[in-house]
Amino acid sequence: MTTSTSAPATAAPQNDGAKKAAVAARTRGLRKVYGSTVAVDRVDLELPEGAVLGMLGPNGSGKTTTIRMLLGLVRPTQGEIELLGKPLPEGAEHVLPHVGALVEGPGFHPFLSGRENLLRCAAFEPLLPSGSVRQAVEDALERVGLAAAAHRRYRGYSLGMKQRLGLAAALLVHRKLIVLDEPTNGLDPAGTREIRRIIADLHAAGTTVLVSSHLLSEVEATCTHVCVLHRGTVVAQGELADLLQAGGSALQVITPDVEAALTALRHAKISARPLEEGLRVELTGTSAPAVVETLVHAGVAVHEATKWKTGLEELFARLTEAEESEHSLSAVDTLDGGNR
Repeated sequence: MTTSTSAPATAAPQNDGAKKAAVAARTRGLRKVYGSTVAVDRVDLELPEGAVLGMLGPNGSGKTTTIRMLLGLVRPTQGEIELLGKPLPEGAEHVLPHVGALVEGPGFHPFLSGRENLLRCAAFEPLLPSGSVRQAVEDALERVGLAAAAHRRYRGYSLGMKQRLGLAAALLVHRKLIVLDEPTNGLDPAGTREIRRIIADLHAAGTTVLVSSHLLSEVEATCTHVCVLHRGTVVAQGELADLLQAGGSALQVITPDVEAALTALRHAKISARPLEEGLRVELTGTSAPAVVETLVHAGVAVHEATKWKTGLEELFARLTEAEESEHSLSAVDTLDGGNR
């Protein structure tokens, strides 16, 4: 008994360390109150190391406030924050140089050029040697597609170009974590594709990325994990593939005989609804073979039957609409409203 207790005692800290190393950011009971308004309420968030996490939510759901607390820009009313293995705000000086961020749009000197603004940012980077400043600036400008416009004054930049310059500032040095709040705001389709490519490159290099976006298609195309906020609380989080898989078990049936198919399924007490080229059949209490058998026995021509793939837009709507049905308060709950 005495010899067996010493081994776990040394192994336990290693396991705990491994768990912490696997999480780039973590919050527990995070809460932010402005006067009588609860902007964020009891948020428990985990951002796995190396993941690309898409933070989704309607306007007023607490996304930007949560991000600002993660970066130490806003002090939480309650709760705990751990960033890159260090608690905030105590560990801010140690970890924030390893974090690049673009939050609520960039702010630069309007009468300086894009390059001059970026040189000023680079001069204050603690992880960037002074002899590497100019090359780092040129590399960042090239990476976001601003090399040709780097000489132009910032005040003459379009909204999309300003977003690109803000992203360039976040990419001046290699970061362990990149936080992007609506990075495609103001960008045309080509610029949006560039942002998608940059995020993919960061992910391939092992950088953890947190993206807040209202473009569900972009999140679905770029993110490995998703966190959905509504009314200041987390309503779902996890790997994107798992969340979509759990979105509901259904079968998509392609058939020219939609009305006959619906009638046959109704008689068999199987729930279904029509689609543009067939119907969606819910597999609650039944199975795919049973559905096909029911249709074939009823003389319905089944051209194709495939497992229904829940899209992020459908999942998002389902989660937020479910929350709306449970609450009748405004977009952001207040303390007087009982969201305590």
